[in-house]
Amino acid sequence: MEKGFVFLDEALPGIRWDAKYATWDNFTGKPVEGYELNRIVGTHALAAALLAVQEQAANLGYGLLLWDGYRPQRAVDRFLQWSEEPEDGLAKSKHYPNINRSEMFQLGYVAAQSSHSRGSAIDLTLYRLDTGALVPMGGDFDLMDVISHHEAKGITEAEAQNRRLLRSIMESSGFNSYDYEWWHYTLKNEPYPTTYFDFPISQL
Repeated sequence: MEKGFVFLDEALPGIRWDAKYATWDNFTGKPVEGYELNRIVGTHALAAALLAVQEQAANLGYGLLLWDGYRPQRAVDRFLQWSEEPEDGLAKSKHYPNINRSEMFQLGYVAAQSSHSRGSAIDLTLYRLDTGALVPMGGDFDLMDVISHHEAKGITEAEAQNRRLLRSIMESSGFNSYDYEWWHYTLKNEPYPTTYFDFPISQL
C-alpha cells in the first residue's frame, strides 16, 4: 500500500462496499486493470472525512455503501482505450443507453485524469440501517445519462430529496459534489491535489 493510503473497510467500522471495477458489474463489462481485489482504498484524509459522514448518516438512520475510491491511473488509461474499441453491448443498456461509449470523455462522465487517482474522491450511496435497503436515487451508479445529474428532471421528488440529503451530508463533511454524477464526491482539502497515483489495489 502506498504511504498515506488505507483500506477504507479498516478505517470505517461496519462500512458496506462493492468495488465495482474489481467485478464484472461495471460499464466495461469486466474487471478493470489495477483492481486486483474487491476492496476500496483512499487517503487517510478521505477516511477521516468519511468517518464524519458515516456518523452523521447513522444519526439519521442511514449507512454508507461505497463503490469506488482510489482509482489507479492504469484503470483510467484502460477506460480511454476501451472507449475507442468497437461496441460489444455488454453493459450499454445498463450504463450508457443513450450515448456512444466514445462520447463518455467529452460528455464529462469519465476523465483522462480522474480525481479518483489522487486518492480523495469517493463514489457512494445511502442505505437504510433498519432494513439494509438502498435509498432510491433515481438511477444506478455509473449510469452515464442526464438523469444522473444533480437536480435532474424525470426523477421523483422522493428520489430528488434523497440526492439532496446525501449531498448535504457530504458537503457539510468537507466534500465537493460533481454536477454530472449524484454519487461522486471529492474532498475539498486533498492531501495530494496534483498527484495521480498508479499503484494497484492489492494485498501487498
